[in-house]
Amino acid sequence: MTVILALSGALLVVAAALITYRVLAGPTSLDRLIALDALLAVAMCGLAAWAVHSRDTTIVPAVVALALVGFIGSVSVARFRVRDDQ
Repeated sequence: MTVILALSGALLVVAAALITYRVLAGPTSLDRLIALDALLAVAMCGLAAWAVHSRDTTIVPAVVALALVGFIGSVSVARFRVRDDQ
């Protein structure tokens, strides 16, 4: 189980690095918004992996709160976004 958790942690770090590149280099604001949503999903997966590793269930409400904040943030940014010049 430790090997699987270490492997999943390493893959999450690689995914976070690639997504961070997309946040910084995204040509449009929607690309950046999607990348930030993906980064939030990676953070939630990291917290869930840490909860499995530590056998601590008190982290689960934090994961739910992050999901709600990410959803509300994405909807509000998508709703009030100004069109990019292309």
